[in-house]
Amino acid sequence: MLDLLINNGLIVDGSGNPGFYGSVGVNGETVHIFRGESSGTEAARVIDATSKVVCPGFIDVHAHSGLMILAEPEHHPKVRQGITTELVGVDGNSYAPFTRHEDFLAFFELNSGLDGAPDLPGSWSTVAEYLAMFDKKVAVNIAYIIGNSPLRISAVGWDERPADQAERANMRAMLREGMEEGAFGLSTGLDYPPGSYADTNELVELAQEAGRQGGIYHTHLRNNLGDRFLDPVKEALEI
Repeated sequence: MLDLLINNGLIVDGSGNPGFYGSVGVNGETVHIFRGESSGTEAARVIDATSKVVCPGFIDVHAHSGLMILAEPEHHPKVRQGITTELVGVDGNSYAPFTRHEDFLAFFELNSGLDGAPDLPGSWSTVAEYLAMFDKKVAVNIAYIIGNSPLRISAVGWDERPADQAERANMRAMLREGMEEGAFGLSTGLDYPPGSYADTNELVELAQEAGRQGGIYHTHLRNNLGDRFLDPVKEALEI
């Protein structure tokens, strides 16, 4: 007997192929697709999906819920939209690693208008400690990328100036360690300080480090360059 049977829905399986009508059965971690009649199939729970679409969960690749979900782990606003995985840490505004807790608190306050200011269930410093806050505690899957702002705050501080060679090496080391602890890559938010203080060469070095670790680069373009329409794209392509 199946744990769950979803009957008579339009099945869109995520492969890119046209949808088809049928039923979906779930038994433990195994999913069964029924293209024909399933009326004789027994299940502990049956859902009638007539006039509905049955599909895999959606992935939100630009989520600003890296703090709020810790305070509201059931995450109803996203779950009720069918989102089952979120990418957090976007726009350079991630919340690990931080070498100094006072810097974390200042960054938390700086971004409260964007990411909220929830009551957090604990504290952390490293990427591993931050990701442990989510593990088996929240309703969706979490993928995390490291923003260049916390890297820059830890290595350079809050100053509006280029990072020197030693500071860039420090940022690369922190990024590498964070990815070894579970992060998927690097993000930048080049309109948001202090990450916006980074020059192109600094970002190229960080992106190269992320690439060496098999990671991705995710950017919010810098819009204060000479040609607001073309130069930000040229910089992103160079990185």
